[in-house]
Amino acid sequence: MSHDETTAEAVTHKERFGALPERIRLEDMVETRRAIPHDPDRDAYDPDEVAVRYGL
Repeated sequence: MSHDETTAEAVTHKERFGALPERIRLEDMVETRRAIPHDPDRDAYDPDEVAVRYGL
């Protein structure tokens, strides 16, 4: 193996593995979602209306 081949391999290796990938922010790795989708009927409960409707 000649010196030129070794140098070429070193340059190729440096180009391929010489730098770490760009850092990823924590905010970009976390996704937040509601565990239960919003249900307007669930939030529309009125205890007085239920008492009148069912005669409690």
